[in-house]
Amino acid sequence: MNFIQRTSRNILPSLCLIIGAAFFSASTYVAANEYSPNFKNTDIGEFINIVGKNLKRTIIVDPNVRGKISVRSYDLLNEEQYYQFFLNVLQVYGYAVVEMPTGIVKVVRSKDAKTSNLPVVEGTPFDGDEMITRVMPVYNVPVRELAPILRQLNDQAGGGNVVSHDASNVMMLTGRAAVVNRLVEIIERVDKAGDEEVEIVKLKFASATELVRIIESINKTTGKASASGKDAPRVVADDRTNSIMVSGDIKARQRIVNLIERMDQELETSGNTRVIFLKYSKAEELVKVLQGVSASIQAEEQGAAKSTSKAARDISIEAHEDSNALVITAQPDMMRSLEDVIRQLDIRRAQVQVEAIIVEVFEGDGTTVGVQWASEKYGAQQFSNGNVVGIGSLAVAAEQAEDTTTTTVGFDDDGDPYSFDETTEGDYTALASLLGGVNGFLVGAVKDGWGAVLQAVSTDTNSNVLSTPHLTTLDNEEAFFIVGQEVPIITGSTTGSNNTNPFQSVERQEIGIKLKVTPQINEGNAVQLLIEQEVSSISGATSVDILINKREIKTTVIVDDGGTIVLGGLIDDDVQESVSKVPILGDIPYIGNLFKSTTTSKSKRNLMVFIRPTIIRDGVTANDISRKKYNYIRAEQLKRQSEGIPLMPFSENPALPEWDDGLALPPSYGEYMEKRALSEKASQQKDDE
Repeated sequence: MNFIQRTSRNILPSLCLIIGAAFFSASTYVAANEYSPNFKNTDIGEFINIVGKNLKRTIIVDPNVRGKISVRSYDLLNEEQYYQFFLNVLQVYGYAVVEMPTGIVKVVRSKDAKTSNLPVVEGTPFDGDEMITRVMPVYNVPVRELAPILRQLNDQAGGGNVVSHDASNVMMLTGRAAVVNRLVEIIERVDKAGDEEVEIVKLKFASATELVRIIESINKTTGKASASGKDAPRVVADDRTNSIMVSGDIKARQRIVNLIERMDQELETSGNTRVIFLKYSKAEELVKVLQGVSASIQAEEQGAAKSTSKAARDISIEAHEDSNALVITAQPDMMRSLEDVIRQLDIRRAQVQVEAIIVEVFEGDGTTVGVQWASEKYGAQQFSNGNVVGIGSLAVAAEQAEDTTTTTVGFDDDGDPYSFDETTEGDYTALASLLGGVNGFLVGAVKDGWGAVLQAVSTDTNSNVLSTPHLTTLDNEEAFFIVGQEVPIITGSTTGSNNTNPFQSVERQEIGIKLKVTPQINEGNAVQLLIEQEVSSISGATSVDILINKREIKTTVIVDDGGTIVLGGLIDDDVQESVSKVPILGDIPYIGNLFKSTTTSKSKRNLMVFIRPTIIRDGVTANDISRKKYNYIRAEQLKRQSEGIPLMPFSENPALPEWDDGLALPPSYGEYMEKRALSEKASQQKDDE
């Protein structure tokens, strides 16, 4: 504490006593730097004013500081004792002093002092009623267990406070210096390392993991804490060295070590049979691996012990598929090795969700304009480019479609001649076939043996295909996805003699969007993907069979978890122009258009494929992804349901129920008691404040 030292002054002690008694009812100086305080029914504000003048200190008094005091000292006090006397009096009457860094002193109520600018000190520079704050690190005891005890010992009504910081295991103590020093002394005595050490027990015959399981079962049965109140001993298995580490007090450790030594005995028989139930792996797949491991271990042992006459050991490893279990018969050391292999292989494998975005944009334009003419005597002009119908074929088909009249001449029974006309209807089959294939505008005229046909057509084709297939599969497991249809394809035909009893063989081919992927999670968050992506569609038909458009990508890539990679863009930009014309005449400006046929086509196709893998390592992530997809589909169904069904206003579309994570299990007895204790502790702290 920074005190202002007084200098010796030539003031008569008797005069000081008289003045003090007359005006303040208090004694002041009796000698240089010595005081004999005596206050009777004095206003506390006047008391603080006198002390401030005597000590040459600037003191600010809170308006809530009120009352009268009566106190007397028969001893002579020096400045330090006089200041402590001042602090003691204020403490008795429920007030405290807060000293600012500038040396100014504030007098406030004790309960308000802990929120003021108290000095944070180290060591023990104060031992009185000064309000201070100390930060005390704790090394061997959890502060969350020590804090409730210290709060009961602290002067909470006098502005004391105890706060624990679990992350750094530190106690923060606020209060009067004497009380804080007492709490620090208690912490130092309690915060001592016990006699808990760690012993390592090397096993010869038994399995460390199995013995730890048995010991933990015994500890749960007998209780977690010993009669002395100390924590129960802890045991940990080290499978690499087949050892057990035991920690705790010396008596508990000795008891566990004795138990381990009694159980670590060689079996009477030369073999051991165990049934191991697998959690994630398939028993039949692990059998081959374990047989190979056991054969390798036996080969190493035989090579290392050629000089001994030790017989080869029989090992049996069988799989029970119904219960997904392994039945192993082997000696203890071999059994431990196989169990270690099983434990490392029988783990939960991560999953990978692969999201593919397939975008295909196609634009196609085509135009055909052509003029054809013909004459019965002089010839014809005919073009066949594009979808133009030949004028010659039209003329022949029109001739076949005309009715024909035949005159028949004969004689009756009397020998007189007679005649009659017979009309035969034309055949419209060829004409109907030609006109059925006309696309666009077709106009023609026939006069005086001359005929002309004008045909014009313009086509515009646009398509936008978007597909987002999703796949979820295990690590290193192939997954396949297809959306489309099976189309029959003729693969062969057979006919009998004279084309009788024809026979065709048909094979169905899958047409649509296919995605085949095999993910492999690398070290870290990268995923290697073996991808086969195919987009196919029916383009049209030929005289033999149908045409199929097919775009396929097969590649292997590495993508970070949650990253997106583009596999490739297939771009096709095709422009074609076909002109059929009569030489020389077709080149004449303007008039030449009557002697030619022009077909122009333009097509542009753009296909982009994007892939994004997401690693799913736990059930929480998988459940969250499923919930998002589920709610998306349900939202679409509710939207359709709100729109209703045309012409069926009283019918409802089906909709998925709300997502339910499942019923939550009630807490265990231990969890309930722990929650109740925390609630009572919080309530107690609130009442204390």
